[in-house]
Amino acid sequence: MSAEDGADVARSSFTPGDRIGDGGQGYVYSVSAGDLLYKEYKDPSKVNSQALADLVALRQGLVPADRSRLDALAAWPLCRVTESGRTVGFLMRRAPSPMMWRTATGAEKLLELQYLIRPPKVAWQEVAQPTPEQRRALARACVDAIGWFHDAGLVIGDISQANILWSITPEPTVHFLDCDGFRQVGRNAVQAQAATPDWNDPLAPSTEASIDTDAYKTALTVGRVLAQDPYVRPGQELRPVAGCLNERQAAAAARLFAQAAGARGTRPRPNEWQTALSDRGIITLAAVTPRPRPSVDHTVLDGVRDRKPIDLRAPGQ
Repeated sequence: MSAEDGADVARSSFTPGDRIGDGGQGYVYSVSAGDLLYKEYKDPSKVNSQALADLVALRQGLVPADRSRLDALAAWPLCRVTESGRTVGFLMRRAPSPMMWRTATGAEKLLELQYLIRPPKVAWQEVAQPTPEQRRALARACVDAIGWFHDAGLVIGDISQANILWSITPEPTVHFLDCDGFRQVGRNAVQAQAATPDWNDPLAPSTEASIDTDAYKTALTVGRVLAQDPYVRPGQELRPVAGCLNERQAAAAARLFAQAAGARGTRPRPNEWQTALSDRGIITLAAVTPRPRPSVDHTVLDGVRDRKPIDLRAPGQ
């Protein structure tokens, strides 16, 4: 079985393996075919089949480099799974192996953002914590990914600790889950908008997903990663982990975090966070003094001109 071409796959063509996930809107099963997973909706009658097809088609329409980028960033719907003429789920790829961790008892778990924004606990002491510099790089990876999605014409909606995975091996990177919750700007969602407690935009209903609500939740994500605090919000003081940011980065991050508490339409966008968290920041260029114009002798141009006819005939004609 292959899902690479985006064509619908019949539910009868494969047998799901173990159930490995249970979300609010569906169950996730392993699939024997390679690295695929199957998400089966709990209530297919509430699924907008065309909206899911649009997400599948978006990936198919990308040039190879962008498609590879999307696959690295997200567990994207590869194809719909259908049964008796209706959509019952979709196939996606497993999360990259560096974004898993193994408990003391040998169980494998996803390396969710919750393990990055909270102080370490004995229950998950096997999770290797990032250095302060890697923590900044992970916050930057989050805004890079969100910016890429927005540039692709997508709204994320439910940005939260449960829907972002992370890893510092081989380098700081992130991976987004529950991507059937994304929607294309101006189009319908696959299902009713999901929301995560403590990750809501206070100026919007939980059912709303827009570039603006994404901007607020981007600030939540960056602030909580930098501060290692799962509850800090824009409007409160941002206290990054020691050594995480230099003086310029800290000042810029504090300014943007405070700005995110403002009115809708004024929240900082991902590119502003990218600049704030970058190594170089903004280089201010000094104004250049224009070169003086050359002087012109207008008497040469403005005087009476003695024009004579030009003979273009050959000599002797």
